[in-house]
Amino acid sequence: MSQVTPEVVAAHSITPDEYERIVSILGRHPNLTELGIFSVMWSEHCSYKSSRVHLKKLPTRSKLVVCGPGENAGILTIGDDPDGNEWCIAFKIESHNHPSFIEPFQGAATGVGGILRDIFTMGARPIAVMDALRFGTLDDEKTGARNRRIVDGVVHGIAHYGNCFGVPTVGGETVFEASYAGNPLVNVFALGVFRRDQIFYGKACGVGNPVIYVGAKTGRDGIHGATMASGEFTEESKQKRPNVQVGDPFMEKLLLEACLEAMQTGAIAGIQDMGAAGLTCSTCEMGSRAETGIEIDLAHVPQRETGMTPYEIMLSESQERMLLVAHKGRENEVLDVFKKWGLDARIVGEVKDDGMMRVKNHGEVVAEIPSRPLADEAPVYHRPFTKPLRPEKMDAPAFASKDLTADLYTLAGSQDLCDKRWIWEQYDHMVRTNTVEGPGGDAAVMRIKETGTSVAMSLDGNGRYTYLDPRQAVKLMVAECCRNLACTGATPVGATNNLNFGNPERPEIMAQIVEAIEGMAEACEFFETPITGGNVSLYNETLGDPIYPSPVMGIVGLMKTQAPAGIAFRAAGRDLYLIGGIGEADETRMGGTQYAKQVLKDIWGLPPALDMEFEKKVQTAVREMVATAVVESAHDISDGGLAWCLAESTFGKQVGAQVDLTSGLRPELLLFHEGPSRVVVSTSNAAAVEKVAAECGVPAVKIGVTAENELVIRNSGKILIQTEVRGLKECWAGALENLLHAELHA
Repeated sequence: MSQVTPEVVAAHSITPDEYERIVSILGRHPNLTELGIFSVMWSEHCSYKSSRVHLKKLPTRSKLVVCGPGENAGILTIGDDPDGNEWCIAFKIESHNHPSFIEPFQGAATGVGGILRDIFTMGARPIAVMDALRFGTLDDEKTGARNRRIVDGVVHGIAHYGNCFGVPTVGGETVFEASYAGNPLVNVFALGVFRRDQIFYGKACGVGNPVIYVGAKTGRDGIHGATMASGEFTEESKQKRPNVQVGDPFMEKLLLEACLEAMQTGAIAGIQDMGAAGLTCSTCEMGSRAETGIEIDLAHVPQRETGMTPYEIMLSESQERMLLVAHKGRENEVLDVFKKWGLDARIVGEVKDDGMMRVKNHGEVVAEIPSRPLADEAPVYHRPFTKPLRPEKMDAPAFASKDLTADLYTLAGSQDLCDKRWIWEQYDHMVRTNTVEGPGGDAAVMRIKETGTSVAMSLDGNGRYTYLDPRQAVKLMVAECCRNLACTGATPVGATNNLNFGNPERPEIMAQIVEAIEGMAEACEFFETPITGGNVSLYNETLGDPIYPSPVMGIVGLMKTQAPAGIAFRAAGRDLYLIGGIGEADETRMGGTQYAKQVLKDIWGLPPALDMEFEKKVQTAVREMVATAVVESAHDISDGGLAWCLAESTFGKQVGAQVDLTSGLRPELLLFHEGPSRVVVSTSNAAAVEKVAAECGVPAVKIGVTAENELVIRNSGKILIQTEVRGLKECWAGALENLLHAELHA
């Protein structure tokens, strides 16, 4: 056995204190395989050792929560079918940031594969995927070419895996910032549906039960992937391509069907996917959850490469693999199902009563570690924190627009706000025919045929806001997700999060994490959206330069199945109302807006203010208007402000608007401030809109009418913006492809 020297320990990212703790747990020094096992399980990526103490602040319970954090995915109950069967959804978001920088196509593809396994290992059939993507800017002289290659690889990786597997990618968001040039973010959300009596958990129950390996053969790809994802990028990071897994969506489709069929036999006692840390993670976590042990022999593990060592087999993160525990005496039922689907299925061990993860190789013990300390008792660090890293600039620069219409065109052609059709048209968003609302709306909506209800889903994040004020920014994110759901008529019921930050060992970065989590806890409690699970991705920085702090919220809501109003104006001659009113704004709270970024090219001050009580009233009003069909369209005001909200509403059917506002705000603030709690609706039933708004205690300000061809915005009769819809839409529709596609294929 290879000698474990201090240099070897350091190379495994194990600190001296952590090593002493390992020695204490084992009662001896670890061998190399055991050191490798501890290094991945105690990595930041797997153990959340810097964030766990703060994650406990998040709300995790409600009357709908069936399973909260700690399993592969959270579960909510959503109602009964006509036969009285209770139905549930499983959902979660995960990151694949570091792999997607090193190998964009496979990094993103296997990110999709991993989150899908998290869903169907619970027993649910995946029905929807969404993604939140962050890239470096495409027009930067130094990094633009590389950023364009990363975008191309990531988008094609997501499309390849989702399309081949047969799950619709129904929405998401894409943002471009210089801070992501050396560290893109790929966060993937997935949701599945199943009956409550079909739920499976990752527990190794039943002493003597056989442990079965199923799926793809084990190779050397992905070794130390979890450890790589727990460190900063350096000049040597490009050499880590072997740490990136390689995915096969067609095999995962077979694995899905085989697992669901095997579950229906009643012969499976527990199941866990082999994600980060591979066979190591699934083995020790299943034993720890059940307070049992697992003994396996690597001689029985299917391998696609010769000469693999126990170290390599245990740390491999090869994709499309699962670990099952079958009821003793019924293992052949499980093996027969996987044989039918043409997949490897081998009995590799059995459940023991001693709480140990024992690994043999041809009968020789090569690792023997107590499961609970390994899986659940990693060091928990109370990292010191000061004040969040943020810009020192509080005061707004002097600015006055020379041409507000030109400013609107600048927003329309910007990388953040332009049409993302080039991206989402590569995704199949209609497969399985359950998509009610796909990409381009405020939220995606999937129907659940069995219950007559639909599930709405929204992803949101804003790194610029979080850089300015993490606590306030995350409250705004939660509010916006819930407001997006209200615009489809859905009631928010649960949430998942992806916390993307820099190095937590820097007190100013740790302060960003703490403030963001505490803001999330407050907002999720208020909006009744418990966190059922999620992901923490830290050390997102390159050569000491961190990304913008980038938490992403994914919130799901429930509604009766019906066509949502949508964001597009449908016809001319409809009344336009601003639910929530004009809102307050000042220059200090303009510094994180798209106007500041795209037009003024600056950042300063604070994010918009949020009154959560008022926000909830606005959401209630809009939800009622949409659910009762008294409005034809509904679109919330967020990035780009009121002017951009109106512009986006004209693009769908090229129906314009004549808007006349009455406000004392200076034009730039009136048009482009991003204050929350505001929704633009169009209606042919003005009296009903005003009645609902009055009952909910929120203003409904009539701001104009829809019209043919033109978008005209006035304030007290003075024209601020005037443009043909067609020209503005052309600017918006062609911007991304002109910048990205032409460069990639020139």
